[in-house]
Amino acid sequence: MEIIDQVRGASSIVEIASQYTTLKRRGRKWVGLCPFHTEKTPSFTVDEDKQLYHCFGCGVGGDVFSLVMERENLTFPEALRSLGERYHVPMPAQQRVRPEVLKLEEKLFKTNELALGYFRKNLVGTAEGKKALDYLKNRGLSDETIQTLKIGYALNAWTALIDFFKSKDVPISLLEKGGLALPGSRPGEYRDRFRGRVIFPIFSLTGRVVAFGGRTVVDAEPKYLNSPETPLYSKGKLLYGLNFTKDAIRREGASILVEGYTDFSSLYQAGITNVVASLGTALTPWQVGQVMRFASRLIVNYDGDSAGRTAAARAVPLGLEKGLNIEVLVLPDDLDPDAYLRKHGRDRYLAALKKTVTGLDFLVDALSAGVPMNIPEEKGRIARAVVREIEKVPDAVARSEYLRRASAKLGISEELVRNIVENRAPDKGPEEAGLFCPAEKRLFQILMGDRTLAPDIFAECGEEIFEGLRSEPIFRHILECFKNDGDWSFAGLQGKVPPALLSQLARALFEKSSAGSVEEAQDCLRSLRRVHLQNRLKDIQQKIARSEKKGEKEELLALLYQKQDVTKQILSMT
Repeated sequence: MEIIDQVRGASSIVEIASQYTTLKRRGRKWVGLCPFHTEKTPSFTVDEDKQLYHCFGCGVGGDVFSLVMERENLTFPEALRSLGERYHVPMPAQQRVRPEVLKLEEKLFKTNELALGYFRKNLVGTAEGKKALDYLKNRGLSDETIQTLKIGYALNAWTALIDFFKSKDVPISLLEKGGLALPGSRPGEYRDRFRGRVIFPIFSLTGRVVAFGGRTVVDAEPKYLNSPETPLYSKGKLLYGLNFTKDAIRREGASILVEGYTDFSSLYQAGITNVVASLGTALTPWQVGQVMRFASRLIVNYDGDSAGRTAAARAVPLGLEKGLNIEVLVLPDDLDPDAYLRKHGRDRYLAALKKTVTGLDFLVDALSAGVPMNIPEEKGRIARAVVREIEKVPDAVARSEYLRRASAKLGISEELVRNIVENRAPDKGPEEAGLFCPAEKRLFQILMGDRTLAPDIFAECGEEIFEGLRSEPIFRHILECFKNDGDWSFAGLQGKVPPALLSQLARALFEKSSAGSVEEAQDCLRSLRRVHLQNRLKDIQQKIARSEKKGEKEELLALLYQKQDVTKQILSMT
């Protein structure tokens, strides 16, 4: 945690926040319009002493790391590195890339460039390649598109590429590390990975060749084959074509996500250039984060068949969690984008783009497909599954709106849907919704304010008292750090607890509070223990009612003893 503390200590949250909004001093704090939602009256407040921010309008809050993460769409390590560079805090030596690794990467880049030139020459300069070129043109791709995307061809021979590199004195070990060659059945024998395939080069955002994808034209299996994981390429961290289309995505304010090279090529050639492809693999948070850097709206247009719909349903929660405006386009007749374009043309596709389904509606339909929603228990299960995904939405205003829409879509009252989120009784006041109880809040203020009190606070503290609390993940992290003689901080919670909890913690820490004491903390623990016992009593009471109804005498007797024991514990605390 030392490097985190160094960066936090060097950073100015007022200076960073001022990049996103205009701040004015008000007493000991700074206020301005919230950079996370539209408002006319400033409610975004920065506490320079505590190095925290909180918006009293939409509820977001955190420290300098979470501010940079949310505004710049960065992971915690990326935000740490960005702030470290800004404030000239050197990163630990072990985090730097070793020179030999850099040398290998550069060699692999050069090898890939040579391979790309070889593949492109094969496509137009060999008889076998011309057949592949005919295949591409029959699929509707023009010479201009083929050249722009730098499509090539791998000869249908065991060692054609290897022989080419031998003539260039490139060692076979480098081809193997780059995923271009595979070991054969005999010791020391190697063969080309790509044979008899149209080759689509895969580029980094800066336009360097990092891998290749091949589509067979000789009916080999599999139909599509990608480079394996290499020092340059990780399937879950790249989107095909983003290097070509990032400017168009930024200009249009939206990106269209398709599944593979063919769909991408068809849309790109049709002049619909705000498109990317996920290379036929399940979408990852890393890929979502990449596309978010250029637009906040994502339209998922996978194949219209069952597999495509399933993949789209998996993509929606990732978009919601990242705060994306995510929509889904399902084309009629189970068609993929390439087939639809070739059958109906560009104008019909553009018209279809205006009829997308919101990610939430698509998710509800996908989760409830084939489920007998007339059965109350099944409907409840689906409602809870939908709410679990909505809870991941980072923006409080958007989260609230999604809950309203979900209630309408599911045909359930909005109050009940919100009760699922808040895990509270229907008669509880709205001002209490989702907030920590006083004992939770004060205990956090004490533990985060003076960590030297922790040994006395936790000396006789049982972990069970935190069970069921909304703040349980935070307490468990602090306890884990305490047991391992580690440090705990707001920054250390990044990625370990839901963003909504971090915002609530920031709000609790944001409040003006006096220095705490061990005695006060132990009073908080006693209050939380009482809440825990009362919740246990309610749970036992419900089980007793069920056992009585079912006539389970032995189970009922055991539950009555448990009720008596818990009741005694509660009475002993009064």
